[in-house]
Amino acid sequence: MSLEEDIAGQRLQRIQEIEALGFKAYGHRFDATDSIPELVVNYESATAEELEEEAVSVRVTGRIKTIRRMGKAGFAHLQQGGAGFQIYVRRDNVPPEDFTLYKKLLDIGDIIGVEGKLFRTKTNHLSVMVEKLHFLSKTLLNMPEKWHGLEDVETRYRQRYLDLIANPGVLQVFVTRSKIISSLRRQLEERKFIEVETPMMQPVYGGAAARPFMTHHNTLDIDLYLRIAPELYLKRLVVGGMERVYEINRNFRNEGISTQHNPEFTMLEFYQAYADYQVLMDFSCELLRQTAIDATGSAQVDYQGTVLDFGNIRRLTVREAIIEFWKDGEAPTLEQVKDPAWLGRHSKKATPGEMLVEIFEEVVEEQLIQPTIVHDYPIENSPLSKNKPDEPAFVERFEIYAAGMEIANAYSELNDPQEQRRRFEMQLGMLERGDEEAHQMDEDYLRAMCYGLPPTGGEGIGIDRVAMLLTDSKSIRDVILFPLLRPEPPIGLAERLRELDK
Repeated sequence: MSLEEDIAGQRLQRIQEIEALGFKAYGHRFDATDSIPELVVNYESATAEELEEEAVSVRVTGRIKTIRRMGKAGFAHLQQGGAGFQIYVRRDNVPPEDFTLYKKLLDIGDIIGVEGKLFRTKTNHLSVMVEKLHFLSKTLLNMPEKWHGLEDVETRYRQRYLDLIANPGVLQVFVTRSKIISSLRRQLEERKFIEVETPMMQPVYGGAAARPFMTHHNTLDIDLYLRIAPELYLKRLVVGGMERVYEINRNFRNEGISTQHNPEFTMLEFYQAYADYQVLMDFSCELLRQTAIDATGSAQVDYQGTVLDFGNIRRLTVREAIIEFWKDGEAPTLEQVKDPAWLGRHSKKATPGEMLVEIFEEVVEEQLIQPTIVHDYPIENSPLSKNKPDEPAFVERFEIYAAGMEIANAYSELNDPQEQRRRFEMQLGMLERGDEEAHQMDEDYLRAMCYGLPPTGGEGIGIDRVAMLLTDSKSIRDVILFPLLRPEPPIGLAERLRELDK
Protein backbone atom coordinates (compact mmCIF):
# COMPACT_ATOMS: atom_id res chain seq x y z
CA MET A 1 0.00 0.00 0.00
CA SER A 2 1.36 3.42 -0.95
CA LEU A 3 1.76 6.25 1.56
CA GLU A 4 -1.09 8.11 -0.18
CA GLU A 5 -3.35 5.07 0.14
CA ASP A 6 -2.36 4.66 3.78
CA ILE A 7 -3.20 8.30 4.55
CA ALA A 8 -6.53 8.06 2.75
CA GLY A 9 -7.34 4.93 4.72
CA GLN A 10 -6.58 6.69 8.01
CA ARG A 11 -8.72 9.67 7.02
CA LEU A 12 -11.64 7.41 6.08
CA GLN A 13 -11.39 5.82 9.51
CA ARG A 14 -11.51 9.27 11.11
CA ILE A 15 -14.69 10.02 9.19
CA GLN A 16 -16.39 7.20 11.08
CA GLU A 17 -15.17 8.66 14.39
CA ILE A 18 -16.23 12.17 13.40
CA GLU A 19 -19.71 10.98 12.55
CA ALA A 20 -19.86 8.98 15.79
CA LEU A 21 -19.48 12.31 17.61
CA GLY A 22 -22.56 13.63 15.81
CA PHE A 23 -20.86 15.65 13.06
CA LYS A 24 -21.27 15.18 9.33
CA ALA A 25 -17.99 14.50 7.51
CA TYR A 26 -19.29 16.45 4.53
CA GLY A 27 -21.51 19.08 6.02
CA HIS A 28 -24.23 21.31 4.71
CA ARG A 29 -25.01 25.01 4.76
CA PHE A 30 -23.08 27.32 7.08
CA ASP A 31 -24.12 30.95 7.40
CA ALA A 32 -20.99 32.99 7.99
CA THR A 33 -21.18 36.57 9.23
CA ASP A 34 -17.74 37.50 7.89
CA SER A 35 -15.01 36.23 5.61
CA ILE A 36 -11.45 35.94 6.88
CA PRO A 37 -10.20 38.75 4.59
CA GLU A 38 -12.98 40.99 5.95
CA LEU A 39 -12.06 40.19 9.56
CA VAL A 40 -8.44 41.06 8.89
CA VAL A 41 -9.33 44.39 7.28
CA ASN A 42 -12.06 45.38 9.75
CA TYR A 43 -10.41 44.44 13.05
CA GLU A 44 -6.66 44.31 12.55
CA SER A 45 -6.24 47.70 14.28
CA ALA A 46 -8.73 47.02 17.10
CA THR A 47 -7.18 46.85 20.57
CA ALA A 48 -7.82 44.11 23.11
CA GLU A 49 -9.86 46.54 25.20
CA GLU A 50 -12.00 47.60 22.25
CA LEU A 51 -12.72 43.99 21.30
CA GLU A 52 -13.65 43.08 24.86
CA GLU A 53 -15.93 46.10 25.20
CA GLU A 54 -17.64 45.53 21.87
CA ALA A 55 -17.93 41.73 22.34
CA VAL A 56 -17.67 41.04 18.60
CA SER A 57 -19.35 37.73 17.77
CA VAL A 58 -18.38 36.08 14.47
CA ARG A 59 -19.18 33.02 12.41
CA VAL A 60 -16.41 32.24 9.95
CA THR A 61 -15.21 29.35 7.78
CA GLY A 62 -11.82 28.30 6.52
CA ARG A 63 -9.43 25.52 5.61
CA ILE A 64 -7.11 24.43 8.42
CA LYS A 65 -3.55 25.50 7.67
CA THR A 66 -1.89 24.65 11.00
CA ILE A 67 -2.90 23.05 14.29
CA ARG A 68 -1.07 23.52 17.60
CA ARG A 69 -2.58 21.38 20.36
CA MET A 70 -1.52 22.04 23.99
CA GLY A 71 -3.29 19.88 26.55
CA LYS A 72 -6.53 21.58 27.56
CA ALA A 73 -6.36 24.20 24.79
CA GLY A 74 -4.75 24.94 21.48
CA PHE A 75 -4.59 27.08 18.36
CA ALA A 76 -5.26 26.60 14.69
CA HIS A 77 -4.92 28.82 11.66
CA LEU A 78 -7.68 28.96 9.07
CA GLN A 79 -7.18 30.17 5.50
CA GLN A 80 -9.79 31.67 3.22
CA GLY A 81 -9.54 33.97 0.21
CA GLY A 82 -5.76 34.15 0.45
CA ALA A 83 -5.83 35.41 4.05
CA GLY A 84 -5.23 33.61 7.33
CA PHE A 85 -6.80 33.91 10.81
CA GLN A 86 -6.05 32.33 14.17
CA ILE A 87 -8.60 30.50 16.30
CA TYR A 88 -8.25 29.46 19.97
CA VAL A 89 -10.01 26.34 21.26
CA ARG A 90 -10.23 25.82 25.02
CA ARG A 91 -11.76 22.70 26.55
CA ASP A 92 -13.98 24.50 29.08
CA ASN A 93 -15.28 26.92 26.46
CA VAL A 94 -16.74 24.47 23.91
CA PRO A 95 -19.00 21.39 24.07
CA PRO A 96 -17.12 18.18 24.92
CA GLU A 97 -17.63 16.66 21.45
CA ASP A 98 -16.24 19.82 19.84
CA PHE A 99 -13.06 19.61 21.89
CA THR A 100 -12.67 15.90 21.07
CA LEU A 101 -13.06 16.78 17.39
CA TYR A 102 -10.38 19.46 17.68
CA LYS A 103 -8.03 17.42 19.84
CA LYS A 104 -8.06 14.11 17.96
CA LEU A 105 -9.76 14.19 14.59
CA LEU A 106 -8.95 17.38 12.70
CA ASP A 107 -6.31 17.23 9.97
CA ILE A 108 -4.52 19.99 8.12
CA GLY A 109 -6.64 20.74 5.06
CA ASP A 110 -10.01 20.03 6.68
CA ILE A 111 -12.67 22.71 6.22
CA ILE A 112 -14.48 23.88 9.35
CA GLY A 113 -16.74 26.65 10.58
CA VAL A 114 -16.37 28.33 13.96
CA GLU A 115 -18.53 30.53 16.16
CA GLY A 116 -17.01 32.74 18.83
CA LYS A 117 -15.81 36.17 19.87
CA LEU A 118 -12.83 38.17 18.72
CA PHE A 119 -10.04 38.80 21.20
CA ARG A 120 -6.31 39.37 21.36
CA THR A 121 -3.96 36.80 22.85
CA LYS A 122 -1.25 37.64 25.35
CA THR A 123 1.10 38.00 22.37
CA ASN A 124 -1.42 40.43 20.79
CA HIS A 125 -2.59 38.15 17.96
CA LEU A 126 -6.11 38.83 16.72
CA SER A 127 -8.00 35.55 17.19
CA VAL A 128 -11.41 33.94 17.59
CA MET A 129 -12.21 32.49 21.01
CA VAL A 130 -14.16 29.46 19.76
CA GLU A 131 -17.51 28.66 21.35
CA LYS A 132 -18.74 26.17 18.74
CA LEU A 133 -17.10 24.08 16.01
CA HIS A 134 -18.82 22.97 12.78
CA PHE A 135 -17.23 20.28 10.63
CA LEU A 136 -17.80 20.99 6.93
CA SER A 137 -15.50 18.82 4.78
CA LYS A 138 -12.82 16.17 5.28
CA THR A 139 -9.64 16.08 3.21
CA LEU A 140 -8.45 12.58 2.35
CA LEU A 141 -5.07 13.57 0.91
CA ASN A 142 -2.11 15.42 2.38
CA MET A 143 -1.68 19.11 1.74
CA PRO A 144 1.68 20.22 0.28
CA GLU A 145 4.40 20.49 2.91
CA LYS A 146 3.67 23.59 5.02
CA TRP A 147 1.40 24.73 2.17
CA HIS A 148 4.30 26.39 0.39
CA GLY A 149 5.93 23.31 -1.05
CA LEU A 150 3.91 23.25 -4.28
CA GLU A 151 6.52 24.53 -6.69
CA ASP A 152 6.40 21.94 -9.47
CA VAL A 153 5.07 23.85 -12.47
CA GLU A 154 3.33 20.86 -14.06
CA THR A 155 1.50 20.05 -10.83
CA ARG A 156 0.53 23.70 -10.29
CA TYR A 157 -1.12 23.97 -13.71
CA ARG A 158 -2.65 20.50 -13.72
CA GLN A 159 -4.02 20.70 -10.17
CA ARG A 160 -4.94 24.39 -10.06
CA TYR A 161 -7.20 23.74 -7.06
CA LEU A 162 -4.12 22.67 -5.09
CA ASP A 163 -2.11 25.61 -6.44
CA LEU A 164 -4.79 28.02 -5.17
CA ILE A 165 -4.75 26.36 -1.74
CA ALA A 166 -0.98 26.20 -1.39
CA ASN A 167 0.03 29.50 -3.01
CA PRO A 168 -2.26 32.35 -1.87
CA GLY A 169 -0.63 34.76 -4.33
CA VAL A 170 -2.11 32.77 -7.19
CA LEU A 171 -5.61 33.74 -6.11
CA GLN A 172 -4.64 37.41 -6.31
CA VAL A 173 -3.56 36.94 -9.92
CA PHE A 174 -7.05 35.84 -10.84
CA VAL A 175 -8.67 38.55 -8.73
CA THR A 176 -6.63 41.07 -10.75
CA ARG A 177 -7.62 39.35 -13.98
CA SER A 178 -11.27 39.75 -12.99
CA LYS A 179 -10.68 43.46 -12.33
CA ILE A 180 -9.15 43.82 -15.80
CA ILE A 181 -12.22 42.36 -17.47
CA SER A 182 -14.57 44.43 -15.29
CA SER A 183 -12.68 47.61 -16.13
CA LEU A 184 -12.74 46.96 -19.87
CA ARG A 185 -16.45 46.13 -19.80
CA ARG A 186 -17.30 49.22 -17.74
CA GLN A 187 -15.31 51.57 -19.98
CA LEU A 188 -16.93 50.22 -23.12
CA GLU A 189 -20.43 50.40 -21.70
CA GLU A 190 -19.82 53.97 -20.54
CA ARG A 191 -19.17 54.73 -24.22
CA LYS A 192 -22.48 53.11 -25.26
CA PHE A 193 -21.04 49.85 -26.60
CA ILE A 194 -23.40 46.85 -26.53
CA GLU A 195 -22.13 43.43 -25.42
CA VAL A 196 -23.12 40.52 -27.68
CA GLU A 197 -22.39 36.83 -28.24
CA THR A 198 -21.46 35.35 -31.61
CA PRO A 199 -21.04 31.72 -32.73
CA MET A 200 -18.12 29.71 -31.42
CA MET A 201 -18.67 27.05 -34.09
CA GLN A 202 -18.51 28.48 -37.60
CA PRO A 203 -18.89 26.96 -41.09
CA VAL A 204 -16.15 29.29 -42.40
CA TYR A 205 -13.36 30.41 -40.09
CA GLY A 206 -11.96 33.90 -40.45
CA GLY A 207 -11.08 37.20 -38.83
CA ALA A 208 -7.44 36.31 -38.19
CA ALA A 209 -4.42 34.55 -39.64
CA ALA A 210 -4.44 31.23 -37.79
CA ARG A 211 -5.04 27.51 -38.15
CA PRO A 212 -8.40 26.34 -36.77
CA PHE A 213 -9.65 23.33 -34.85
CA MET A 214 -12.25 21.37 -36.81
CA THR A 215 -15.24 19.40 -35.56
CA HIS A 216 -18.28 17.73 -37.16
CA HIS A 217 -21.99 18.20 -36.54
CA ASN A 218 -23.67 14.83 -36.94
CA THR A 219 -27.28 15.94 -37.48
CA LEU A 220 -26.45 18.51 -40.16
CA ASP A 221 -23.57 16.37 -41.44
CA ILE A 222 -21.29 19.39 -41.84
CA ASP A 223 -17.77 20.24 -40.76
CA LEU A 224 -17.48 23.22 -38.43
CA TYR A 225 -14.55 25.21 -37.09
CA LEU A 226 -13.98 26.52 -33.60
CA ARG A 227 -13.69 30.24 -34.11
CA ILE A 228 -10.28 31.81 -34.42
CA ALA A 229 -11.91 35.25 -34.02
CA PRO A 230 -15.46 36.72 -33.85
CA GLU A 231 -14.59 39.60 -36.19
CA LEU A 232 -16.68 38.81 -39.25
CA TYR A 233 -19.80 38.17 -37.18
CA LEU A 234 -19.37 41.38 -35.19
CA LYS A 235 -19.03 43.37 -38.41
CA ARG A 236 -22.22 41.73 -39.71
CA LEU A 237 -23.90 43.29 -36.67
CA VAL A 238 -22.50 46.70 -37.56
CA VAL A 239 -24.05 46.24 -41.01
CA GLY A 240 -27.32 45.53 -39.21
CA GLY A 241 -27.20 48.83 -37.32
CA MET A 242 -25.46 47.90 -34.05
CA GLU A 243 -22.99 50.76 -34.37
CA ARG A 244 -20.96 50.11 -31.18
CA VAL A 245 -20.61 46.46 -30.33
CA TYR A 246 -18.19 44.28 -28.34
CA GLU A 247 -17.62 40.72 -27.20
CA ILE A 248 -15.37 39.28 -24.53
CA ASN A 249 -14.83 35.94 -26.17
CA ARG A 250 -12.96 32.65 -26.19
CA ASN A 251 -10.97 31.94 -29.33
CA PHE A 252 -9.31 28.69 -30.41
CA ARG A 253 -6.22 28.43 -32.58
CA ASN A 254 -4.52 25.18 -33.50
CA GLU A 255 -1.01 26.45 -32.99
CA GLY A 256 1.99 25.96 -30.75
CA ILE A 257 2.08 26.33 -26.98
CA SER A 258 4.56 28.75 -25.40
CA THR A 259 4.85 31.27 -22.58
CA GLN A 260 2.76 33.61 -24.76
CA HIS A 261 0.41 31.16 -26.52
CA ASN A 262 -2.36 28.85 -25.38
CA PRO A 263 -4.66 27.19 -27.95
CA GLU A 264 -7.72 28.49 -26.05
CA PHE A 265 -7.55 32.13 -25.03
CA THR A 266 -9.66 35.18 -24.22
CA MET A 267 -10.00 38.29 -26.36
CA LEU A 268 -11.92 41.53 -26.20
CA GLU A 269 -13.11 42.63 -29.66
CA PHE A 270 -15.01 45.86 -30.25
CA TYR A 271 -16.21 47.78 -33.29
CA GLN A 272 -17.23 51.41 -33.61
CA ALA A 273 -19.06 52.67 -36.69
CA TYR A 274 -17.95 55.98 -38.23
CA ALA A 275 -14.53 55.73 -36.54
CA ASP A 276 -11.10 54.85 -37.94
CA TYR A 277 -7.80 53.55 -36.62
CA GLN A 278 -6.72 57.02 -35.46
CA VAL A 279 -9.80 57.22 -33.22
CA LEU A 280 -9.02 53.75 -31.85
CA MET A 281 -5.39 54.69 -31.15
CA ASP A 282 -6.55 57.49 -28.85
CA PHE A 283 -9.23 55.29 -27.28
CA SER A 284 -6.78 52.40 -26.74
CA CYS A 285 -4.35 54.60 -24.85
CA GLU A 286 -7.07 55.68 -22.44
CA LEU A 287 -8.55 52.17 -22.23
CA LEU A 288 -5.25 50.54 -21.24
CA ARG A 289 -4.22 53.36 -18.91
CA GLN A 290 -7.48 53.17 -16.97
CA THR A 291 -7.47 49.36 -16.94
CA ALA A 292 -4.00 49.36 -15.36
CA ILE A 293 -5.19 51.84 -12.72
CA ASP A 294 -8.36 49.87 -11.97
CA ALA A 295 -6.49 46.56 -11.72
CA THR A 296 -3.32 47.63 -9.89
CA GLY A 297 -3.86 51.16 -8.58
CA SER A 298 -1.38 52.74 -10.99
CA ALA A 299 -0.72 53.25 -14.70
CA GLN A 300 2.90 52.25 -14.01
CA VAL A 301 3.32 48.53 -13.33
CA ASP A 302 6.34 46.38 -12.61
CA TYR A 303 6.84 43.53 -15.05
CA GLN A 304 9.80 41.19 -14.65
CA GLY A 305 11.94 43.95 -13.14
CA THR A 306 10.95 46.70 -15.61
CA VAL A 307 8.39 49.44 -14.96
CA LEU A 308 5.92 49.59 -17.85
CA ASP A 309 4.17 52.94 -18.24
CA PHE A 310 0.65 52.56 -19.63
CA GLY A 311 0.13 56.26 -19.12
CA ASN A 312 2.62 57.05 -21.88
CA ILE A 313 2.09 54.84 -24.95
CA ARG A 314 4.29 55.99 -27.85
CA ARG A 315 3.52 55.58 -31.58
CA LEU A 316 5.75 54.43 -34.47
CA THR A 317 5.12 53.23 -38.01
CA VAL A 318 6.40 49.77 -38.94
CA ARG A 319 9.20 51.38 -40.95
CA GLU A 320 10.12 53.80 -38.16
CA ALA A 321 10.28 50.91 -35.70
CA ILE A 322 12.69 48.96 -37.95
CA ILE A 323 14.94 52.02 -38.28
CA GLU A 324 14.91 52.78 -34.53
CA PHE A 325 15.48 49.23 -33.32
CA TRP A 326 17.87 48.00 -36.03
CA LYS A 327 20.78 46.25 -34.34
CA ASP A 328 22.82 44.78 -37.21
CA GLY A 329 25.30 47.55 -37.96
CA GLU A 330 24.25 51.00 -39.13
CA ALA A 331 20.50 51.62 -39.08
CA PRO A 332 18.83 51.79 -42.52
CA THR A 333 17.34 54.98 -43.88
CA LEU A 334 13.65 55.45 -44.65
CA GLU A 335 14.47 55.20 -48.37
CA GLN A 336 16.18 51.83 -47.82
CA VAL A 337 13.27 50.42 -45.81
CA LYS A 338 11.00 51.38 -48.72
CA ASP A 339 13.32 49.78 -51.29
CA PRO A 340 12.29 46.23 -52.42
CA ALA A 341 15.93 45.41 -53.20
CA TRP A 342 17.04 46.26 -49.65
CA LEU A 343 14.13 44.29 -48.20
CA GLY A 344 15.03 41.33 -50.41
CA ARG A 345 18.54 41.25 -48.94
CA HIS A 346 17.07 40.72 -45.45
CA SER A 347 14.08 38.46 -46.18
CA LYS A 348 13.20 35.57 -48.52
CA LYS A 349 9.47 36.27 -48.54
CA ALA A 350 7.65 36.66 -51.85
CA THR A 351 6.54 40.32 -51.78
CA PRO A 352 7.94 43.58 -50.34
CA GLY A 353 5.09 43.77 -47.84
CA GLU A 354 5.69 40.25 -46.56
CA MET A 355 9.42 41.01 -46.38
CA LEU A 356 8.83 44.15 -44.34
CA VAL A 357 6.66 42.33 -41.81
CA GLU A 358 9.13 39.46 -41.45
CA ILE A 359 11.99 41.90 -40.81
CA PHE A 360 9.85 43.75 -38.25
CA GLU A 361 8.95 40.53 -36.44
CA GLU A 362 12.55 39.30 -36.33
CA VAL A 363 14.25 42.59 -35.48
CA VAL A 364 11.79 44.76 -33.60
CA GLU A 365 9.10 42.84 -31.71
CA GLU A 366 11.20 41.56 -28.82
CA GLN A 367 12.66 45.03 -28.26
CA LEU A 368 9.29 46.74 -27.82
CA ILE A 369 9.35 46.71 -24.02
CA GLN A 370 7.51 49.91 -23.16
CA PRO A 371 3.87 50.04 -24.36
CA THR A 372 4.06 51.08 -28.02
CA ILE A 373 1.60 51.48 -30.88
CA VAL A 374 3.05 50.29 -34.20
CA HIS A 375 0.95 51.37 -37.19
CA ASP A 376 0.71 51.34 -41.00
CA TYR A 377 1.16 47.73 -42.10
CA PRO A 378 1.48 46.27 -45.63
CA ILE A 379 -1.68 45.07 -47.34
CA GLU A 380 -0.43 41.46 -47.69
CA ASN A 381 -0.73 40.80 -43.96
CA SER A 382 -3.96 42.73 -43.43
CA PRO A 383 -6.74 41.25 -45.57
CA LEU A 384 -9.57 42.97 -43.70
CA SER A 385 -8.05 46.46 -43.31
CA LYS A 386 -8.76 49.67 -45.24
CA ASN A 387 -6.08 51.01 -47.61
CA LYS A 388 -4.18 54.17 -46.74
CA PRO A 389 -5.33 56.82 -49.25
CA ASP A 390 -1.80 58.16 -49.79
CA GLU A 391 -0.12 54.71 -50.00
CA PRO A 392 -2.54 52.00 -51.22
CA ALA A 393 0.00 49.19 -50.69
CA PHE A 394 -0.36 49.86 -46.94
CA VAL A 395 -3.38 49.80 -44.66
CA GLU A 396 -4.75 51.76 -41.70
CA ARG A 397 -3.80 49.23 -39.07
CA PHE A 398 -1.95 49.27 -35.75
CA GLU A 399 -0.79 46.79 -33.15
CA ILE A 400 0.08 47.49 -29.52
CA TYR A 401 3.17 45.90 -27.98
CA ALA A 402 4.50 45.72 -24.43
CA ALA A 403 7.28 43.59 -22.92
CA GLY A 404 8.01 42.25 -26.41
CA MET A 405 4.47 40.90 -26.85
CA GLU A 406 1.64 41.94 -29.12
CA ILE A 407 -1.35 42.73 -26.90
CA ALA A 408 -3.75 44.36 -29.38
CA ASN A 409 -4.52 44.55 -33.11
CA ALA A 410 -6.78 47.16 -34.72
CA TYR A 411 -7.62 48.78 -38.03
CA SER A 412 -9.98 50.82 -40.09
CA GLU A 413 -12.24 48.11 -41.45
CA LEU A 414 -12.29 47.48 -45.18
CA ASN A 415 -15.88 48.20 -46.27
CA ASP A 416 -15.63 47.95 -50.06
CA PRO A 417 -17.03 44.51 -51.03
CA GLN A 418 -15.19 44.43 -54.37
CA GLU A 419 -11.87 45.19 -52.72
CA GLN A 420 -12.66 42.65 -50.00
CA ARG A 421 -13.25 40.04 -52.69
CA ARG A 422 -9.85 40.83 -54.22
CA ARG A 423 -8.21 40.55 -50.78
CA PHE A 424 -9.81 37.17 -50.17
CA GLU A 425 -8.56 36.02 -53.57
CA MET A 426 -5.07 37.26 -52.68
CA GLN A 427 -5.27 35.21 -49.48
CA LEU A 428 -6.37 32.14 -51.44
CA GLY A 429 -3.24 32.55 -53.57
CA MET A 430 -1.13 32.65 -50.39
CA LEU A 431 -2.94 29.50 -49.22
CA GLU A 432 -2.01 27.76 -52.47
CA ARG A 433 1.64 28.75 -51.89
CA GLY A 434 1.58 26.89 -48.57
CA ASP A 435 0.54 29.59 -46.07
CA GLU A 436 -1.63 27.55 -43.68
CA GLU A 437 -2.79 30.71 -41.88
CA ALA A 438 -4.11 32.52 -44.96
CA HIS A 439 -7.74 33.66 -44.88
CA GLN A 440 -10.61 31.71 -46.44
CA MET A 441 -13.22 33.09 -48.84
CA ASP A 442 -16.38 34.00 -46.88
CA GLU A 443 -19.16 34.70 -49.34
CA ASP A 444 -21.83 35.36 -46.73
CA TYR A 445 -19.65 38.07 -45.24
CA LEU A 446 -19.25 39.55 -48.74
CA ARG A 447 -23.03 39.47 -49.08
CA ALA A 448 -23.40 41.35 -45.79
CA MET A 449 -20.91 43.95 -47.00
CA CYS A 450 -22.97 44.42 -50.16
CA TYR A 451 -25.74 45.83 -47.96
CA GLY A 452 -23.35 48.53 -46.77
CA LEU A 453 -20.81 48.41 -43.93
CA PRO A 454 -20.36 51.98 -42.63
CA PRO A 455 -16.82 53.27 -42.07
CA THR A 456 -15.79 51.35 -38.96
CA GLY A 457 -12.85 50.92 -36.63
CA GLY A 458 -12.33 47.56 -34.95
CA GLU A 459 -9.89 46.23 -32.36
CA GLY A 460 -8.98 43.05 -30.54
CA ILE A 461 -7.15 43.05 -27.19
CA GLY A 462 -5.62 39.89 -25.71
CA ILE A 463 -6.99 39.62 -22.17
CA ASP A 464 -4.53 36.90 -21.15
CA ARG A 465 -1.47 38.89 -22.20
CA VAL A 466 -2.73 42.07 -20.55
CA ALA A 467 -3.29 39.99 -17.41
CA MET A 468 0.31 38.72 -17.65
CA LEU A 469 1.61 42.29 -17.72
CA LEU A 470 -0.57 43.59 -14.90
CA THR A 471 0.14 40.63 -12.57
CA ASP A 472 3.88 40.32 -13.33
CA SER A 473 3.34 36.79 -14.68
CA LYS A 474 6.06 35.38 -16.92
CA SER A 475 3.88 32.73 -18.60
CA ILE A 476 0.39 32.88 -20.06
CA ARG A 477 -0.33 29.66 -18.17
CA ASP A 478 -0.04 31.62 -14.92
CA VAL A 479 -3.10 33.71 -15.83
CA ILE A 480 -5.29 30.93 -17.29
CA LEU A 481 -6.94 28.84 -14.60
CA PHE A 482 -6.81 25.59 -16.56
CA PRO A 483 -4.24 25.82 -19.40
CA LEU A 484 -4.10 23.04 -21.96
CA LEU A 485 -1.67 20.24 -21.01
CA ARG A 486 -0.88 16.80 -22.27
CA PRO A 487 -3.18 14.27 -20.57
CA GLU A 488 -1.54 12.64 -17.59
CA PRO A 489 -1.50 8.83 -17.26
CA PRO A 490 -4.50 7.40 -15.37
CA ILE A 491 -3.89 7.87 -11.66
CA GLY A 492 -6.25 5.11 -10.53
CA LEU A 493 -7.69 7.15 -7.67
CA ALA A 494 -11.24 5.90 -8.16
CA GLU A 495 -10.07 2.29 -7.91
CA ARG A 496 -8.00 3.02 -4.79
CA LEU A 497 -10.96 4.71 -3.10
CA ARG A 498 -13.16 1.76 -4.07
CA GLU A 499 -10.70 -0.66 -2.45
CA LEU A 500 -10.50 1.47 0.68
CA ASP A 501 -14.31 1.59 0.84
CA LYS A 502 -14.34 -2.19 1.29
